[in-house]
Amino acid sequence: MAQEARIDVELTWTRTEEESSADKAAEFAKNLPQGPWFGTPMGTARAGDRQPNHTWQLQSARPYQGRLATGEAAVYLADGHDALERPFIFADGFNYGRSDLPGLFAHFNAPYPGGSTGFLDQLLTAGVDVVLVGFEERHTYIQANAGVVISAIQQAIQDRRGDEPLIVGGVSMGGLITRYALAEMEDQHQDHQTATYLSWDSPHNGAWIPLVLQQMAYFFESLPAKPGEVKEAELIRSPAAQQLLYAWVPNAKYSGPVTTSSDLRKQFLDDLRNLGQFPQRPRKLGVANGTGNGTGRNLPPGKEVFKRQVPLVVYAQANLQPDGGERKPIGEMRAAGQVRRGFTSYVPGLDGAPGGTLDSFGKIAAALGADIPQEYGFSCFVPSVSAVALDYDPAEWDVNPYEKVEAAGEKSALDEFTCDCENTVHGQVTKTLVDWIVERIIH
Repeated sequence: MAQEARIDVELTWTRTEEESSADKAAEFAKNLPQGPWFGTPMGTARAGDRQPNHTWQLQSARPYQGRLATGEAAVYLADGHDALERPFIFADGFNYGRSDLPGLFAHFNAPYPGGSTGFLDQLLTAGVDVVLVGFEERHTYIQANAGVVISAIQQAIQDRRGDEPLIVGGVSMGGLITRYALAEMEDQHQDHQTATYLSWDSPHNGAWIPLVLQQMAYFFESLPAKPGEVKEAELIRSPAAQQLLYAWVPNAKYSGPVTTSSDLRKQFLDDLRNLGQFPQRPRKLGVANGTGNGTGRNLPPGKEVFKRQVPLVVYAQANLQPDGGERKPIGEMRAAGQVRRGFTSYVPGLDGAPGGTLDSFGKIAAALGADIPQEYGFSCFVPSVSAVALDYDPAEWDVNPYEKVEAAGEKSALDEFTCDCENTVHGQVTKTLVDWIVERIIH
């Protein structure tokens, strides 16, 4: 059995620094950009973008944790259609707050190198109706928002003209939400009438956000800041993050296991197992923004990424995640007399692994006013081994993250998948991925 992945934090307190820097640290915190860290990229609606033909208000038909999740769908009818005929239901992914469906459309329909028209326009021109599903709370439980997707599927079946089967999927966590929804419907003997399931860079076995950056989000939100603002760690502490992340810490002082530290992730993995992991009836397709040939990014494990020091005010230093080992340093934070030094043991060095990337280091360095080498701004968010649903334990992570997944199709829970030619930004639209999807959806 593998050694338990864990984090350890040394806590110290410097009374002299506390007395001389508390007010200055509070002023520094007030000048930090407000809002939750680690949101995934999204497009911006443009003048002239196609407008939806219909909008559905959605509500889950069953509660989860005592609440009924709600959402909305934007329905774009294909060229020549005056009603739904061939629905493609596509769900929004991991982020904080309410979905931005115009932004989601803009992201997936933006021009991309080598493409003649946007991805969604290609579908609409070919007779595929697009139904984008968003959520009132993207950061809530996956099981809760799966109820919203079930409502969208049922609405599409009700409104559809003819009996063309559905295509259902999503980007990022949206792929997990739709996976869960379809599997739940099968478990409940509900006919989802779906022939194809599609995930786009979805973390089927977990996503990765550097533990040192999770610590920093908690640490800096603990300093006084503007009242009424959403704090830096709100997304990290959310149910969605706890369920999604392979390794998670609950606060800046926490020492202990990181892969089993959240009961919400354990419950989610148990629920998936009880539902048979994946829906059985649809053809299961997936694309990964990471490479499939085992080539990652040149991010040396344990190397310092950035350092920010304002004497007697604040100090922040972050390293790339070390690759295994015992009590390997990951960084340090100081402010108002508080000192936090983090160490990890038996945690894989996932920052440079093949996978869809997120500019986590870059955005936090910018927020703190720290200099950072350009090549270290982006690190792995959804490892390719997770996006293509390789068969390994999502808690133990008994897998080589550099495995050549393009040659490991028989080990995937998906029927077919493809990977990008290079490690691109999580959820990015590229010709490689679009051509592969279009060939399987349209032709």
